[in-house]
Amino acid sequence: MKEFIITKNDANQRLDKFITKACPTLPTALMFKYIRTKRIKVNGKRAEISTRLQVGDCVSAYINDEFFTPAQPKYDFLSAPAKLDIVYEDENIVLVNKKQGLLVHPDKNEYGDTLIARIQHYLYDKGEYNPDDEHSFRPALANRIDRNTAGIVIAAKNAEALRILCDKIKYREISKQYLTVVHGTPKQKTATLTGYLEKNEDKNKVYLSKQKNDNNLTIVTKYTLLATKNNLSLLEVDLLTGRTHQIRAHMASIGHAILGDGKYGKLKEDKKLGFNKQALCSYKLTFDFKTDAGALEYLKGKTFKLNNVWFVDELFPNTKY
Repeated sequence: MKEFIITKNDANQRLDKFITKACPTLPTALMFKYIRTKRIKVNGKRAEISTRLQVGDCVSAYINDEFFTPAQPKYDFLSAPAKLDIVYEDENIVLVNKKQGLLVHPDKNEYGDTLIARIQHYLYDKGEYNPDDEHSFRPALANRIDRNTAGIVIAAKNAEALRILCDKIKYREISKQYLTVVHGTPKQKTATLTGYLEKNEDKNKVYLSKQKNDNNLTIVTKYTLLATKNNLSLLEVDLLTGRTHQIRAHMASIGHAILGDGKYGKLKEDKKLGFNKQALCSYKLTFDFKTDAGALEYLKGKTFKLNNVWFVDELFPNTKY
């Protein structure tokens, strides 16, 4: 038997969701049976699967030890560096400038060194995160960007902040602007593009069409031309929808591929010119809250931006952005 005292980071979850995280090897069907037969109780009483846990509740699990996560002498995230380029930090969130080439989350080829692992290591070293004290929460990212895209990523230090951030992102109450360099010069200085995007999971690539169908998603991308030189253009881009590879694919579809883009661009030609990195950066973020943000209300109206973006400094020095 093991008891879990519900902390702030565990609160407001359904009982079944909490048990799934606290006892990851317990089969779902068996978990439902144990809740039904009172082998899993809340405050000593039978509870429903849908019971919402509150701070201070005691969850008692009368189940075999094999279903509890074994103690680990070392945490996986400790293998990642703890050094971060921090844009902003407080008790609830941390904004990090992710470098190009770093994955935000593990994939089939890279597990150890990712942005989230670095953040967890950083917070562990600061004493703000200890897996031993958490039953179901770990610091997590609220948004993500591609491996070869640089820029600001939001991480939540606690469950309440993560819930709020995910809600605000879902309802477009956090805005993000990108800087990018593209081939050629767009005909219009500013334009809002609409297209229809379909993702091929096997190729990890998206395809755009001009017609809506049952398999594609509507995308809307706004760009503003900031400067041009040597048949290259510096653009500021607003993501009015947020889809996989949206900016890269959308700009390529109108004949202005991003400099250094190996998937939708002209990387072989770009390398000959000395550019082998993707010129795309999520450089500005605004907490544009329209509705109450609870514990994060103090962030309302605040904007954070990067003052140094490598491809702007290199190709368009002295350009204001």
